[in-house]
Amino acid sequence: MITYPVLNTHSKIGVTAPSSGVSSAYHPLLRQSKQRLEEKGYTVSFGETVWTQEKVRAASAEKRASEFMGMMGDDEIEAIIPPWGGELLTEILEFLDFEKMKAKWVLGYSDISPLLLAITLKKGIATAHGTNFIDLRGEYWDETTAMWEKVLTTKRGESISQTSSIKYQDQWEHENPSPCVFHLTHETEWKTVSNKDENLKGRLLGGCIDIIHHLAGTPYGDVKAFHETFADGEPLLWYFENCELNTTGLRCALVHMKMAGWFDHCSGIIFGRSAANTPVNGYLVEDVYRELSEELGIPVIYDIDCGHQPPQVTLVNGACAEVNVSGGKGVIRQFFK
Repeated sequence: MITYPVLNTHSKIGVTAPSSGVSSAYHPLLRQSKQRLEEKGYTVSFGETVWTQEKVRAASAEKRASEFMGMMGDDEIEAIIPPWGGELLTEILEFLDFEKMKAKWVLGYSDISPLLLAITLKKGIATAHGTNFIDLRGEYWDETTAMWEKVLTTKRGESISQTSSIKYQDQWEHENPSPCVFHLTHETEWKTVSNKDENLKGRLLGGCIDIIHHLAGTPYGDVKAFHETFADGEPLLWYFENCELNTTGLRCALVHMKMAGWFDHCSGIIFGRSAANTPVNGYLVEDVYRELSEELGIPVIYDIDCGHQPPQVTLVNGACAEVNVSGGKGVIRQFFK
């Protein structure tokens, strides 16, 4: 049975950096996000690691792991939201004590993905793939991003629906600040390999494919044990976002996961929009999606609101979900059961 944490309004949120910290030039962004959340009634507690950054790390793997475990053990903190992703989160996994982890929300994406997935696979605790802390600094949140709060306050036995965005951000424009952080300029269209309407059902698992495929074959990526222990016989519905892989890199990652058995009992796969997916010798990302769909005999949906071209829906690892795509628009309904 999946354990669903509960976020209460006016609760305390912990901010720690299990991957990259924030250099001094961007410290004002941390304070700005803290102010926005406090205006909504939350209390925000910063760890030491968010303020430091040397090369690609906030601190040593041991220190990052220790601070994260400290927040996991703090009964006053109901959710942990890292400032953003980074590069080397996987270093901390061996220093985490999963047996001591309490049921509280961990929310993030990109390099935070392996932490989210490992917690859900090993402990059956639901985790949330969505916005990071830095991106909550806007004067207001766009409708898609704002759903993180409603998703995390959903209780066991309830469901929550999210719809595709109207527009998305094609590229980052940090030098041109927006009131809602993002510059939503391009029309959103959720697509299917079949070019037909699709309706997928299953228990959600996923994250940033660049990183999480490295968990396959390790103690932190035992999908078979998760399915037997926590999935209640439900098929798995995978979601992925691609940060930097070209099409052959994406294909290799998917083959790796397939050979590791991750796609056994899989009812469908959905992919987020990506500015990566660079073609190699005419090999397009649409070719990757089509081949995967044909090999596994499952529907594939792509260009959904997930990943590094925001905004993004909040997807809960471990939740049961129904994903419907019709006419380029999408609806995701998650059931906390």
